[in-house]
Amino acid sequence: MVDHAELSALLTPEGLRLVDTLRISSTADAASAVSRLRREGLSPDLVSAVVGQARLRERARAKFGPFADRMLFTRAGLEQATRLAVAARHAGRFRDAGIARVADLGCGIGGDALGFAGIGLEVLAVDADEITAALAAYNLAPFGSSARVRHGRAEETDLDGIDAVWLDPARRTSGHSETRRVAASDYTPSLDWAFDLARRMPTGIKLAPAFDRDDLPPEGEAQWISADGSTIELVVWSGSLARAGVRRSALVLRGDRAAELTAPADTADADPRDLGAYLHEPDGAVIRARLIGDVARALEAGMLTGGTAYMTSDAGRTSPFATTFRVRDVLPLKPRDIEAALRRADIGILEIKKRGVDIDPAQFRKKLRLSGSASATLFLTRIGDRRVAVLADRVEDEPGGASQPSSPA
Repeated sequence: MVDHAELSALLTPEGLRLVDTLRISSTADAASAVSRLRREGLSPDLVSAVVGQARLRERARAKFGPFADRMLFTRAGLEQATRLAVAARHAGRFRDAGIARVADLGCGIGGDALGFAGIGLEVLAVDADEITAALAAYNLAPFGSSARVRHGRAEETDLDGIDAVWLDPARRTSGHSETRRVAASDYTPSLDWAFDLARRMPTGIKLAPAFDRDDLPPEGEAQWISADGSTIELVVWSGSLARAGVRRSALVLRGDRAAELTAPADTADADPRDLGAYLHEPDGAVIRARLIGDVARALEAGMLTGGTAYMTSDAGRTSPFATTFRVRDVLPLKPRDIEAALRRADIGILEIKKRGVDIDPAQFRKKLRLSGSASATLFLTRIGDRRVAVLADRVEDEPGGASQPSSPA
């Protein structure tokens, strides 16, 4: 947690120098640093601030890479910040729409504003929390006058001279450390205000990926984004930021690769069928965007009977929008039978997935005595009205994989 006293101690030449020299990757490192700095006679506020920042920088490298080493954070701000690779794609959308001046309302510690400024857009970054706005100002300082930061409320920001808005409503309780999620009706600023703004000027609104689809505005584009297997956000785009003819899109990022699936509306699922030689698990962004049917048809697959999102086929095609598994065996959903099959196959490394059954994979794993050197994936699911366990192997992208309808990502 960063308070005003710690912030004042941190934003000094001595405080910033200390943060830059510390490398803390464990609790033991932090305790050692605190003891050493206190012995040197430094104030408690300064020690707390610099050690806390050093720990946050270590965690922030997963989102910001080497840029984290010159940034400042709050714990809550880091958790809620857009990772830099995704922020760069947001910024590219504004640039491609011909936008030159962006207001980032609810800028947090400045993750998206860094993306905007990094490609040459002028940014006005605004946050309602004074400490968070101060940290954003530090993080954006290298961009000089092209990135201005203000402490203020989104609803009270003067947008004269602004071409478009990026809006990240607060979806958690206020604070710099422990926070909790709030209902969509309690977002700040309110969604009524945000959606009204989106009708008046080009706007991108960042929402939680599980946002109720029934509450989406009837106009514009809804884009779900996943990164390395986790669905991380939903963005509602309006005006010139929304692409013509696109109402639903799923952007899938894996490492430095990106693929996007777009459609004018939700697509119909493929016909259901019994389990074939391959099982396909659609990416979470594809599921949220309700574009599974397009992926299934490109894979020559049908929906696995039983009402889950799994797809199945006899063709070994792959897709950037789904993970493909080669089926080994179908077993009763009983630990004794599964354990026997794993032992016969020398499987000791097991990934467990579930869909359509009320089972905790972590608790189920405890019922299995695993040994062996081989690895596999176990699906706990339904086929028709049967509860089953499907033992399978991951299939890497293979030559001749499915060609998916997509737009440049």
